[in-house]
Amino acid sequence: MSRIVVVYHSGYGHTQRMAQSVAEGAGAELLAIDADGNLPEGGWDTLDAADAIIMGSPTYMGTVSWQFKKFADASSKPWFVQKWKDKVFAGFTNSATMNGDKLSTLHYLFTLAMQHSGIWVGTGLMPSNAKAAQRNDVNYVGSFSGAMAQSPSDAGANEMLPGDLETARLFGKRVAEVTARFKG
Repeated sequence: MSRIVVVYHSGYGHTQRMAQSVAEGAGAELLAIDADGNLPEGGWDTLDAADAIIMGSPTYMGTVSWQFKKFADASSKPWFVQKWKDKVFAGFTNSATMNGDKLSTLHYLFTLAMQHSGIWVGTGLMPSNAKAAQRNDVNYVGSFSGAMAQSPSDAGANEMLPGDLETARLFGKRVAEVTARFKG
């Protein structure tokens, strides 16, 4: 069985809730980046041992949170020796607005994965874009690059839409399936 880790930062709980759904779908371990941008004890070893790393960050001001950026910058140590080369990577994000420049965040995560010589996995989900589409449909936000969710700025994490969380779960499942193909 593949070892998959979801490493994420969450400022207000929305990205954490999304991370939990991704992890559920992937059968993954959660690894939270704390409010100071640090991993818990043994976090780097956990990532080194993973077959796949799924990264998550809220979209703040058009990119990842500073806490996630601190983690990304610290990953230059494994990068220098190509410790994560050929691992499967994927990413997800949440913001308060429908667009919210979430693609910039996913592009940042993709670039980080490519710098680590990783293999990127997108959602594999068709968008919900017909006239009959409802906001709570799977992949309503319509992302192929990674999972996206939208949570109003005045809504708590417990108010996230089931459709966005199901999108995250299905995304995690896809990453696990792709990882199993590469590992097998």
